[in-house]
Amino acid sequence: MMKPESILRDIDVITFKGDSPPDISAVEFDSRKVIPGSLFVAVKGVSTDGHNYISQAVASGASSVICETIPENADDKVYWIRTSDSAKALGKAASNFYGIPSNSLRLVGVTGTNGKTTIATLLYNMFMRLGYKCGLFSTVCNYINGKELPATHTTPDPIQLNRILSEMVDAGCDYAFMEVSSHSVDQKRIAGLKFAGGIFTNLTHDHLDYHKTFDNYLAAKKGFFDSLEPSAFALVNIDDRNGKVMLQNCRASHSTFSVRSMADFRCSILEQGFTGMGMKIQGEEVWTRFIGDYNASNLLAVYAASSLLGADKREILTILSDLNPVAGRLEVIKSPGGISGIVDYAHTPDALSNVIETINKIRQGSVQLITVVGAGGDRDRTKRPKMAAISAEGSSKVILTSDNPRTEDPEKILDDMEEGISPELRKKRLRIADRREAIRTAVMLASPGDVILIAGKGHENYQEIKGVKYHFDDREELRKAFETK
Repeated sequence: MMKPESILRDIDVITFKGDSPPDISAVEFDSRKVIPGSLFVAVKGVSTDGHNYISQAVASGASSVICETIPENADDKVYWIRTSDSAKALGKAASNFYGIPSNSLRLVGVTGTNGKTTIATLLYNMFMRLGYKCGLFSTVCNYINGKELPATHTTPDPIQLNRILSEMVDAGCDYAFMEVSSHSVDQKRIAGLKFAGGIFTNLTHDHLDYHKTFDNYLAAKKGFFDSLEPSAFALVNIDDRNGKVMLQNCRASHSTFSVRSMADFRCSILEQGFTGMGMKIQGEEVWTRFIGDYNASNLLAVYAASSLLGADKREILTILSDLNPVAGRLEVIKSPGGISGIVDYAHTPDALSNVIETINKIRQGSVQLITVVGAGGDRDRTKRPKMAAISAEGSSKVILTSDNPRTEDPEKILDDMEEGISPELRKKRLRIADRREAIRTAVMLASPGDVILIAGKGHENYQEIKGVKYHFDDREELRKAFETK
């Protein structure tokens, strides 16, 4: 149980209603999870409004309620707290309830369209190798000092987030690294957290089904940097024109990184093949197991952030040379017959373009690139034709297939994709809605030395069709197809 004054610390309250506030047993925003003595926070969400569930929360035993509008028939036995922003209040209440765990370790957030998972995961692995206890919040999985926790969202809700942070503190973690999604900033899931640093990767076409406009998407990312305290660092990629935008009015100390121009941290690629690349970082040469210009940028961000956090530069480079790519990010799987399969999470036009460009820089002569690509259902439709066009233009052959169709008709999604392919390139494309069959077909079409790119799902081990998740792993399917070729 916790005193309400402790939970309400730093929350902007307009008014209170009720007698002396009772001690609080839990903080909840889901009325179905309320237990006796809970503080229920009524949040106006994307699809539902928590204010419509206040009566259910009270019936389940909520003794206090934070809301933006107190009901006309407010129960006299309940302590009512009115605020102008209940989503922000939820973040702060959750942080306070769990003892403000972000104050007890160094929390670093990574935001941007692409690269978040790679950078956050590599920083976690870096500092674990440096001998620290660490936590990780990522799209692939959450970790507490090596212990795996399933991940359901890129950035969890405020209650999950602070509960896991509290567990990290209890486990003795010195650092935590977090992917910060634009949704989480917009929905104020990170309100109440203290960040030691923020990293910006890039900003390209994505999530416009949610944000509606690119300016809104940009504003959400910038909101994270605007919230950083003066004691934190803001590290941005100035190869992206929005990098400098993130630093405008940002109170944190400013640092920049670039693979193309003058910056505080710089690198260049010396050579690369499908097994890795040689780089020069801040004048020092290092061989890594990664490929691609964008991975050079990701590794530079890891180097820069590690330096800003006080790690020894020689140790950083030594560990960088021994780190492995993140699951489903340019993951290379070789067939016994000499075909290179590459599984990558690229699910945006920019990410897909980067992967194909990377492969095309490495493949030589008559080597074919066969790309298997789809687009998610119930998501931004405008990127579908763009992704198909990029695939057709950059590949020898392209197979359009299903990603996670969710509630949409897979054939309709493929119709949208095909609109992006010009008539002269349509002879390159096949259309196979069944993703398993599409992967098998790609392998059947490939000859020794060829490259197959399977894009869009990466680490995911499921496919969502008509609201049901079925087990499906691109890497497993590719290996099976290789075995039967």
